[in-house]
Amino acid sequence: MKIDHVHFYVEDAKVWRDWFVRHLGFQAVTDRISSFHTCTEVVKNGDVCFFLSSPLLPTSPVAEFLRQYPPGVADVAFAVEDVEGAIAQAQKHGATILQPIQERQVGTAFIKCGKIAAWGGLTHTLIERSFVICPSSFVTNTNDKGQMTNDNTFTAIDHVVLNVAVGELDRAVAWYEKILDFQPQQAFKIKTNRSALHSQVMVSHNGSVQLPINEPASRNSQIQEFLDVNRGPGIQHIALRTTNLVSAIVKFRASGLSLLSVPQTYYSQLKQRPGLTLSPLELEAIAQQEILVDWQEYTSLEGGNTAPLLLQIFTQPIFEQPTFFFEFIERRFQAQGFGEGNFRALFEAIESEQIKRGTLQ
Repeated sequence: MKIDHVHFYVEDAKVWRDWFVRHLGFQAVTDRISSFHTCTEVVKNGDVCFFLSSPLLPTSPVAEFLRQYPPGVADVAFAVEDVEGAIAQAQKHGATILQPIQERQVGTAFIKCGKIAAWGGLTHTLIERSFVICPSSFVTNTNDKGQMTNDNTFTAIDHVVLNVAVGELDRAVAWYEKILDFQPQQAFKIKTNRSALHSQVMVSHNGSVQLPINEPASRNSQIQEFLDVNRGPGIQHIALRTTNLVSAIVKFRASGLSLLSVPQTYYSQLKQRPGLTLSPLELEAIAQQEILVDWQEYTSLEGGNTAPLLLQIFTQPIFEQPTFFFEFIERRFQAQGFGEGNFRALFEAIESEQIKRGTLQ
């Protein structure tokens, strides 16, 4: 299993296509899959593929979604080896089948797919295909001068984060275990003087998909704010993996992308932790871009003394309301999972934004 694509439902697909191209260096895919009631644009960067749909008529499923929820992720599609077996397992364990298995040709790809209901308004499309989606022959990638470029900043979707209501974490974990054969990995309980959350990381059987699930552990938690504004559970953020985060963030800032701020005192405290292997010059560049750093202390690779290292940074919410945002992540020296230090730093950074919005005292 792996993530095939993520489908956003938005008010204007063309506007958001241009946003992804301008701010994140995605390429617009020329082969569109629109219908008479829905406009769908596709953008791609490396192996990351997003569908962006907006309604043309009130009868569009996107219009129905937007009447109930703000713009955001409606579907996370998984590529599977045996879609009939996956749908059968989901149905056996009580999943709601929204779309029975269909077979069709998309471009040069022959696909079989079905769709199941997940949490809140979220759905999962399960796809068995004979060709990778968003083939490069369908991609048009140009710079500001109209010249062709080949700038793939991202290598993969690193993880997708789901927020659920208080008391639903265990049920959601059990659902993903039974329906999609995910397994629980790391668990976190993050608490500050103002708010708290609980989180359980779920990982697909083959390890390719990571799905942290969060629930609020206090009334004023950022997770509860998301649930209130989103009018139910949903995808809070998607992490995109890159091999050079500092370089990527320099470009993103130049494009006008808004990112969460990190106080410089964070980097002073970072230097006090044992095991920091970054050079002073590199740490200065990381601090200038306000990137979070975490590592596994006292852990080294065989034959070396370099600890697995995580670099992470987060955007401001990309839509008008404080719901969905992006994370950008670089994993060094076989870094796996999630660092609790960065998790807490993110939590505190979002708390600062809550205070600015007046939703956290």
